[in-house]
Amino acid sequence: MTGKKGPRIAGGRTAEVFLWKDSQILKLFLEGFPAGMAEYEARVTGAAHDAGLPVPAVEGVVEIDGRTGIVFERIDGATIDGPELVIPWTRARYARIFAELHAAVHSRELPEALSQRERLKDVIRKAPGLPEDTREAVLKALEQLPDGNALCHNDFHPGNIIMSSRGPIIIDWMTATRGNPLADVARTSLVLRIGTRAGVGALERRISNLFGSRLYSVYLRKYLELRPVSRRQISAWLPVMAAARLAEPIPEERQRLLTLINTGLRRQA
Repeated sequence: MTGKKGPRIAGGRTAEVFLWKDSQILKLFLEGFPAGMAEYEARVTGAAHDAGLPVPAVEGVVEIDGRTGIVFERIDGATIDGPELVIPWTRARYARIFAELHAAVHSRELPEALSQRERLKDVIRKAPGLPEDTREAVLKALEQLPDGNALCHNDFHPGNIIMSSRGPIIIDWMTATRGNPLADVARTSLVLRIGTRAGVGALERRISNLFGSRLYSVYLRKYLELRPVSRRQISAWLPVMAAARLAEPIPEERQRLLTLINTGLRRQA
């Protein structure tokens, strides 16, 4: 596939997004990012699209200036972490939509996706700043948690949901796996309550976490209506997912993640 990237329209910790041709966008991964991961995201996104989930169509994988990219159909709209989310009468509506989408993801199975358990083991073993005795305790806790075959997004947060003219669209499937959906819910809990976006200050981070916690409360109630499980079952995954989150790494989150890990392990002891 040939083409020339247009203006940059977004960017994050792993990739930049550019316009591409008339009705497409290019997600161009940062220098040094493994090409295999880009190819994996393209494959899983395509499979999720074919399974009927609301995700962008995949047009192909390209290489530009030594960097690997994925060409997607262009989805116009705003993500649901924008200013409209702070308006009280819209926050609950978006939270319920968010829960419905997550439950829909968890209703699918994709053989193309990697094993959640194996990925978590690998990530936790490499997580920096995790004391070795704690690392072993987390891996032991993981072994005792139930497996599953559900499709899990593993980065399901409002910034990855675009409200388009044809409805909400889920993007960024780079870390998708097949496994236990409660691990995916626990990961969303962490991102909403303590997640830190790149380039934001301390005050904006506190405000974001406050609204994220409120969003999570409504989201979780709706999710539990759609897929009845206990909150205790979700909480059991928190120390494992917090340890995996340490591997990213995000310095502003480190201490809170370590506290969550230690608290969670003590409760399970």
